[in-house]
Amino acid sequence: MNLVAQFRLPGLEDRLRLVEGALRDAVTTEDPFLTEVAGHLVAAGGKRLRPVLVLASAAVCGVDATPDVLQGAVSVELVHLGSLYHDDVMDEAESRRGVPSVNFRYGNLVAILAGDFLLARASELAAGLGTEVAALLARTIGQLCQGEVAQLEAAFNPDRSEEAYERAIAGKTASLLATSSRIGALAAGGSPPAVEALTAFGHAFGMAFQIWDDIRDLVSTDDVLGKPAGHDMVEGTYTLPVIRALVAPGVGDDLRSLLGGPLDGPARDKARDLILGTDAVSLSVSAARRWADRADDALRPLARHADADAVAQLDGLGHRLLDDLDLA
Repeated sequence: MNLVAQFRLPGLEDRLRLVEGALRDAVTTEDPFLTEVAGHLVAAGGKRLRPVLVLASAAVCGVDATPDVLQGAVSVELVHLGSLYHDDVMDEAESRRGVPSVNFRYGNLVAILAGDFLLARASELAAGLGTEVAALLARTIGQLCQGEVAQLEAAFNPDRSEEAYERAIAGKTASLLATSSRIGALAAGGSPPAVEALTAFGHAFGMAFQIWDDIRDLVSTDDVLGKPAGHDMVEGTYTLPVIRALVAPGVGDDLRSLLGGPLDGPARDKARDLILGTDAVSLSVSAARRWADRADDALRPLARHADADAVAQLDGLGHRLLDDLDLA
């Protein structure tokens, strides 16, 4: 699916072209090799969800893609890309976005240093937007690390609780989406009520987004995902549908006997079939919709403080994602 199209913001593609140019500029250095490595995933493309949230939040505050807004958009995307470089090293990934991962192509050391460079560039750009934005981005990088550590601590643990799952995704996903929305509002000079409302929106949408993405890992085809369905389980990441299925009568014990360690292809497929045979997916969709409702509710105070048309484009965004799931 085209995630960006779900935002329905007029002129968004033109603004994203400006972001792409600014991203390329941000990773260009005097060292051709560092430029090549740091720009590897920039050139591979991506959803650019975080820059879109910056642009959308600025639009809600009545501001277009000004230099400050673009700088904010690039800073959050560089944080995201830097975290992907590090993730791929930890996961020993061989590909990312349809191209060889940086660690696979250049080695772990280069990937780690390139990821560090991207985080440094993001911090430099954030500092150019003022101390509040700089501190916000630094704090968010810490939250990303905390979320990833929480996920690592729960690896291959079939007793992972829903609360632990939500804490992890709040750190590793929702924190940066909330920050993206907040930076967009701050860069646009939004009023304090608008800044707080958009931050709350970004967090709640981020939670819905991650649950949606975790559901897709189980219900989508290999071709759609670009990797085998159920890959999260193979890596020992037991997401909300798995957690729900583990307590399903008549299925939980069979599923638990498969989990707790690495899975080969047949075991992964059997575990996936067990999960899909329960109501775990529909229950997870309901949980995601509750977060989507919170995202919509966060927008309500903006009716008197923001661009009504831009607010309307964000309203229902989480539900549109969930409606697009193929649960047949």
